[in-house]
Formats: sequence, structure tokens, C-alpha cells
Amino acid sequence: MRIRRPRDCRVDPDVFYFSGGPIERMLTFIGLGLYDERSITVEGREALRAADAVFAEFYTSRLIGADVTDLERHHDVRIEVRPREGVERDPEAILSAAEAGDAAFLTAGDTMISTTHTDLRMRAEDRGIETRVIHGVTAQTAAAGLTGLQNYRFGKAVTLPFPYAHGGDDVPASVVETIDANRERGLHTVVYLDIKVGTGPKGLDPDHEEYMTADYAAELLAAGWEDALAVVVARAGSPEPLVAADRLSALATRSFGDPLHLLVIPGELHHIEADALAGLAGAPEELLA
Repeated sequence: MRIRRPRDCRVDPDVFYFSGGPIERMLTFIGLGLYDERSITVEGREALRAADAVFAEFYTSRLIGADVTDLERHHDVRIEVRPREGVERDPEAILSAAEAGDAAFLTAGDTMISTTHTDLRMRAEDRGIETRVIHGVTAQTAAAGLTGLQNYRFGKAVTLPFPYAHGGDDVPASVVETIDANRERGLHTVVYLDIKVGTGPKGLDPDHEEYMTADYAAELLAAGWEDALAVVVARAGSPEPLVAADRLSALATRSFGDPLHLLVIPGELHHIEADALAGLAGAPEELLA
């Protein structure tokens, strides 16, 4: 049990103590990895189980292979799931818990890559709370590994939103510009697909969960950009991930099963990358020239 020394002791009032010595106030950001309650690193698991209070957000990404109950049962912790406004606008509960001891903040994937919580981290630092980051596996590194495309040849990533989310019925110009700029440099593009949790076409809806599928995204891009070679990555990090490469119009006619999905738009292909797309993703030879 963590205790505070009596007030007449000459110790820093912002430092807490175990019976063996002082422990500073701490907020630890932990990436949970890509799939289920076992995807976390060993370091992350140890920090999670040692925390006095645990918070999480799942509005930016989810663990498709596990829910909050699975996480709580496997790690023997209680987790408070925070909505977007409870992290970005009103994080007081998280910061207060970190001031009172060790608090952990969980996200799927890596907490500071696909989703950045730098603002929350800086708020903690401004209040004298020490922070640390324990990284998790990211969708982008998994996409490189599963497709055989070389990680250092990826350019800026982009997110394809649902049309209703940006008030249009096509692909936003910013998405097209990012893909085109990467391709001009010979670079590949990861296209993250929109997730809506708590909001939908009619606004706020706490029961709404919607995941853009790769076939739907391929249809949008084929119509709103060009019918180019693309690669689907589905359920990265799961026991049975799926990888498929073809023209966007062909991918739009297929079903890729349960989420999460993403697309990769290749740039210039090294011959080893072309061989990998043919052998690992079934890319038609005529698209790999």
C-alpha cells in the first residue's frame, strides 16, 4: 500500500512512499498492441498491473479481439473508459489520479503514433507529474511486415473519413493530395479507415460503432481518385490476418471479414516488394510492372 509520510517529516509533499522508499507521481501511457488482451508488451503488462488507477480510450482505435471486460479479467485491474471529451477537454480525473499515485492510460496500438496524446502528457508535466511512454505495436509497422513493402519507403499516412463525417460524398482533397505527393516521391501510403464510436450520421449516439471496411474504402478511392493498385490489410496482429492486392475496383467487389481494415497505396516498387505483393497478397502480375 502506498502511504504519505506524516506532515512533520522533512520530505517533499509531492512525493509518495512505499515502505521501502519514495515513489514520484506518475502517468504512464501504454500501447496495448493490435488485437487482444495478450498483444501488450511484457513491460506494458507489468506497468498496467502495478498501476493504482487505469484509464483507457477506444474512440480512435479498438482491440477487435478483446473488450474491456477481457482486459480487466486478464490483467486483474479495473479500467475506466473515457470518451473523447473526457480525454481531450476534461482530463481532470486522469490527472488527479496521477497526482495521487501511479496512473496508467491505455490505447490500442501505440499511444503516441497513430494516436497522439501529447496534450495530455504536457498537461501532466505542467502539473509536476512525471510521465513515461510504453510503446505498442502499430498498424503501420504491421502493414509493412505483412505486405512485404519496405518500412522506410512509406510516406505520410492519411485517414479516409466516412463521407458524412466531412460533409461531402467523395474523397477529401487532402487525402488525394497526400497519396499523390507520396507517389511522386516513389513512396507508399498507409490509408487508415475511419472509425466512429459514439457519433454517427445523426450526431452523438453513445451506442453507435461503425468501422469503414476496405471494400467500401476501395470503392470510394476508385471513384474519387483513380483505379490504381492497392493492398488490403485486415485484422493485423490477429492469429489470421488477411492481405490482398489488386486494383481498387476489384477490391471493392470483395469482402474482407471482420475489422479492423486498412489500405496501402504502393508507390514505386522494388523488385523484392513486387515479388512480395505477388506471393503474399496475390497481386496480378500485370499491375506490378
